[in-house]
Amino acid sequence: MTATSPISGATLSAADHASLASAIRALSMDAVEQAKSGHPGMPMGMADAAVVLFSRFLRFDPTHPDWADRDRFILSAGHGSMLLYTLLHLTGYADMTIGELKNFRQLGSKTAGHPEFGAAGGIETTTGPLGQGFANAVGMAVAERHLNARFGDDLVDHRVWVIAGDGCLMEGISHEAASLAGHLGLGRMNVLWDDNSISIDGSTDLTVSDDVHARFAAYGWHVVSCDGHDTESLAAAMAEAAADPRPSLIACKTTIGFGAPTKAGKASSHGAPLGAEEIAGARAALNWPHAPFEIPEAVVEIGLSLGDRGAEAYDAWTKRLSKSGHKDAFERALSGALPAELAEAIAAHKKSLSEERPKLATRVASQKAIEVIAPTLPEFVGGSADLSGSNNTKVASMSVLSKDDYGGRYIHYGVREHAMAAAMNGMALHGGVIPYGGTFLVFTDYCRPSIRLAALMGIRCIFVMTHDSIGLGEDGPTHQPVEHLAALRAIPNLAVFRPADAVETAEAWQLALQRVSGPSVLALTRQNVPTVRTVHETANLSAKGGYVLAETDGPRKATLIATGSEIEIALAAKEKLEAEGIAVAVVSMPSMELFAAQDAAYRKSVLGGSLRIVIEAGVRQCWDGVLGENGVFIGMSGFGESGPYQELYNHFRITADDAVGAVKARL
Repeated sequence: MTATSPISGATLSAADHASLASAIRALSMDAVEQAKSGHPGMPMGMADAAVVLFSRFLRFDPTHPDWADRDRFILSAGHGSMLLYTLLHLTGYADMTIGELKNFRQLGSKTAGHPEFGAAGGIETTTGPLGQGFANAVGMAVAERHLNARFGDDLVDHRVWVIAGDGCLMEGISHEAASLAGHLGLGRMNVLWDDNSISIDGSTDLTVSDDVHARFAAYGWHVVSCDGHDTESLAAAMAEAAADPRPSLIACKTTIGFGAPTKAGKASSHGAPLGAEEIAGARAALNWPHAPFEIPEAVVEIGLSLGDRGAEAYDAWTKRLSKSGHKDAFERALSGALPAELAEAIAAHKKSLSEERPKLATRVASQKAIEVIAPTLPEFVGGSADLSGSNNTKVASMSVLSKDDYGGRYIHYGVREHAMAAAMNGMALHGGVIPYGGTFLVFTDYCRPSIRLAALMGIRCIFVMTHDSIGLGEDGPTHQPVEHLAALRAIPNLAVFRPADAVETAEAWQLALQRVSGPSVLALTRQNVPTVRTVHETANLSAKGGYVLAETDGPRKATLIATGSEIEIALAAKEKLEAEGIAVAVVSMPSMELFAAQDAAYRKSVLGGSLRIVIEAGVRQCWDGVLGENGVFIGMSGFGESGPYQELYNHFRITADDAVGAVKARL
């Protein structure tokens, strides 16, 4: 039996299927009613499909929820979270107790309004923003095929199953992600579409007239339809999907709020409690006479039997792993640990940069860092949204990942920034892969929902964002990010790095790779910048977020604080001021987040007590805490212009002379 075949002996009798589906519906409407909020309609409508999936197709072991070769189940329609929670409870996940179901949507519970990764075993990703789970699944399917190519069928051979709703398929991200999945031939991805024709506003006829089947067929998907309330129709469709080499869309024609006497098939069952009278009617229609949250022992046993069936497959897999010649490499890759050789390689790289002192754009410096990292880190998988040559994300040691070679380590995402970011999240969640991907910093607007979710989930993704300021020049204000650094810094648990030179760029890469508890953004220049770290330091100075790059003799009159390409301006201003006898220090602050995490004594020692001048070619927002009451900000207050970047810096008065003037005016 392969890891993708249905588990033998898993077909439930019609009565057992009905009992389990009714239990899901009852628990869902009871929990929503008790919480006085939630979405009962989708769990009630998709209960039959979920039971068929969990009983006949999904390979999982509740006692080992992190089993590397388990099938992944993604509830992209995250508002229907009670469907997931009831499935986890009924099949025996230890931390999804009946108490947690009763505590649905309450502070501190594992059963948040929308599923949250890490809250309980079996919750594979955080969903709720529609379409995100769908696109995460694309990344998981990429990771599965890539790791299969690396380690073989014995260790990696599983599927990704998704439940998505009409809203997921309306969202633009689903178009990007489905197109990418079809292009890559991700046959391990199977999507159960809850085709209930209802959205919050009413019938989907109000908003869409797409031929969804034709749309997915055009992407290169296999498409099959079924009756979402007929077990054999569902099973036949899922079996057909699992046998097809293409990604599959299974259109499950369902009734939202199935069983509710007056609200079934209506928008009124979507996002509000059904009410006591409607629930009583549903209990009668479903032949479920039991009290709220009461599950008969016979039904409990049915559910637990589904979970028990995964134990044999798990045990067989662990035996294969123990005998595999890939065991050590596989376990290290899945652990996320970095090889010891990586730190040594980066240290040697930094030393050579300080000695050679190249003048490079930090996007080029980033590429040179990737050239060092890639050979020592096999799970490092990169890509770009059709900007490989501009983002400098592709290196010679990485071949292209395609449907003809899943062993490649570089993905051409095409002009699909949002899907790229969400797929990266899926790869990180799957494990065994450390993803990075590039586009222009201004297009973080297209990636932002997925970057935010990466931060919320606390997963390691590295977003390589180049052309980071007016320094990109002639492309003009449409492509010049001025507010984007501030907007990204506003996202909790996101580390934003804006390195000043090639040395800081190498350090930023090292820190991003070491940061297993959240994502990182590397904001990199288009224009060349000089090496400012000309003396090799073994320590990673960027690790504290900010440090004194150039101190002065005697008491400071002012401190110039800058990031990225503006460090060059700050150093030039220091030279001019000290020629006039004004003692100033220069502080490089590649990461405000890491600097803010340092203790007060360190921050004070770096910033000093004198006048503070911040120089950054972005907006002031987020800098006031560093500037203090009397500080001066030299940067942007509006959008940029089109022109040579040197002229733009003069035009917007972001120059050494302007910094000198600001210091002298305040002193």
